[in-house]
This record gives sequence, structure tokens and C-alpha cells, in this order.
Amino acid sequence: MASTRAAIRYAKAILDLANSKGVAEAVNNDMKTIASAIENNSELSAFIQNQTTRVEVKESALLEVFANVNDVTKGLFHLLFENKRFEILAAIAIEYNKLFDESNGVETAKVTTAIPMDAALEAKVLAKVATLSDKKITIENIVDPSIIGGFILRIGDKQYNASVANRLQVLKRELSN
Repeated sequence: MASTRAAIRYAKAILDLANSKGVAEAVNNDMKTIASAIENNSELSAFIQNQTTRVEVKESALLEVFANVNDVTKGLFHLLFENKRFEILAAIAIEYNKLFDESNGVETAKVTTAIPMDAALEAKVLAKVATLSDKKITIENIVDPSIIGGFILRIGDKQYNASVANRLQVLKRELSN
């Protein structure tokens, strides 16, 4: 889901409020749950995106579905109700997670592999990534069979491509010249 400037503004405001109340981590967990629920549940996503559903219904449904969330998160639901902006809830949750990680010195390394990484390989990648960055690193594994083998590591704006598909592409370019 593309993030919007509005989603970033909402996320910053919620993070500031959560920090001032000392519940930023609890709200971060709420936002992870919300983002995951919307991404993995097509009915919930369609319900939130539906323009014909009244905002009162959306707010009460979200308060029921996410009954155990923090009061700051419930406040976000009410704010989205007042501004009729429920369609950007998932983007707000994703942006909040990014901002929370950024403010706590956590960086996400995206590792694309042809098959899912096992725990041993993840530990090796974490050890290697730790030498490249002084921040705390979390790994996000993206599975893409089209890379054939190897891996693609992306940290921030840096990328290291050690995939078999990339090596074949380089070889093809060299042979065609």
C-alpha cells in the first residue's frame, strides 16, 4: 500500500502523543496488529476501503475488532472518524512502525531469497549485517523464486545483489559485447 503524506502526518502525530504518554511501544504493537490484519484479511480491507459504508459503522466495527488496543490507538480511530479518513488506516499503521523503529535506532534489512530462510541462515545474515550498520537490525525475508539462488540484501538505500539471476544477467551482458 502506498503511503500518503496524510498517513505520515497522522503517524507522526500519534507517535508524538504516544511518546508523551509513555505508551509508544504498546501503540507500535497495536499498529503492527492492525497493519497485519488489514493486509491478511481481504474482507476487513474491503470494508475499510468501502466508500458507501458510513464512518460511524467503520469506527464501531474497528473498536470491536481491535477491542484490546491502547487508548491512543482508539483515539486514532475516533480521529479518522471525525475526518472521514479510514481508508488510510493501514498506511498510517505502516508509517507509525517505520517512525517508531527509526526513533529507536532500529533499521530493517530486507533479504530476498529464492526459498524461505531458516534460523541458521538468518543468524549468519544478521551477523554480517551487524558489521555494516551500527543500528539494531531486524530482518525481513522476502521470497522471490525468480532470483534462482543466492540473495539480495537491502539496508536503507544500499543494496548488495548476490543472486544467481544477477550473475547470469551480468554474464549475458559480457558475452553480448
